[in-house]
Amino acid sequence: MSKFRELVIGTTVLTVLGVAPAFAEKMGLGRPALPEEIAAWDLDVSPDGTGLPVGSGSVEDGEMTFSENCAACHGEFAEGVDNWPKLAGGMGTLDHADPLKTIGSYWPHLSTAFDYVNRSMPFGNAQSLEPDQVYAIVAYLLYSNDLVEDDFVLSNENFTEVVLPNAEGFIVDDRDTVELPLFTQEPCMENCKDSVEITMHAANLDVTPGDPADDAEPAAAAEETMAEPEAPTTEEAAAEEAPAEETTPVEAAAAGVSDDAEVIAAGEAVFKKCKACHKVGEGAKNATGPMLNGVIGRHAGAVDGFKYSNQMLEAGEGGLVWTPENISAYLKDPKGFVPKNRMAFAGLKKDDDIAAVIAYIAANGG
Repeated sequence: MSKFRELVIGTTVLTVLGVAPAFAEKMGLGRPALPEEIAAWDLDVSPDGTGLPVGSGSVEDGEMTFSENCAACHGEFAEGVDNWPKLAGGMGTLDHADPLKTIGSYWPHLSTAFDYVNRSMPFGNAQSLEPDQVYAIVAYLLYSNDLVEDDFVLSNENFTEVVLPNAEGFIVDDRDTVELPLFTQEPCMENCKDSVEITMHAANLDVTPGDPADDAEPAAAAEETMAEPEAPTTEEAAAEEAPAEETTPVEAAAAGVSDDAEVIAAGEAVFKKCKACHKVGEGAKNATGPMLNGVIGRHAGAVDGFKYSNQMLEAGEGGLVWTPENISAYLKDPKGFVPKNRMAFAGLKKDDDIAAVIAYIAANGG
């Protein structure tokens, strides 16, 4: 190709590129984005509350909204259905091989939950929720993780006041300013300290393994010097021979259940987490779960007319009785106490809540 032809082609390209913006302007290609279009794209919500829409939502409203829009995948109690994510629980699992990451266990900022629900949920119908509905769902998730009470209302005004349990669990990556200078400077190779002193020998620090025989000798000597057990005193022997007072299973089971009015009232509030599936009191009948009248002192799997899981029936046949202690352990970890039972509820995390709800059940015929 001749130099002249290359020059002509290059000049033509530059001319076209230079004129293109002018042509675009005259032909009406493109326009400035409208404010509402920018608002539709600008959905980010930051930890400091930047980007939050004006609105509010209560735990009570959130329960209904969550049931209608989220429960099909995440469960009525945010416990997760099949392999869909669990949104509640996970406290104390971050050191496990497979930790459960929720706003109650892992995420440091509430804005993460709000931003994701607002931007991407419900699945298949994203951005169909109004701001008040998003606030309500997030409030219900806080309640499901035992972070707020059932009368809590979340809004743009109190949003930043909510501090999640793992807020201090993350660190800023400052290696470029802290570690890098230390590792890149010229290392000291001699006379790096004014003086060197031996402060302790490894053997004294107990970091050097010793002879196993040395450990066995003191143990053997201790066994030889153990005194014979003392004979019981006359009072102790009499106490052992005296027959214990007989108590009925229900009396024994009910021992230790609080009858304090304030505790029972607190238990009524906690029972709101249970009432969707369980009934107690006058006229109580089986629902999604068995009715709880007379539950304290009753064998597991023993309510007439209710279809229990095989695991719960086997537990009852094995002698499981619903004492306050067993009910407490079950409410704290239903799946751990009776593996593979059908109750979907993830459990109560606070011991006070467990004691209160047991007191409420007992006071109402349980």
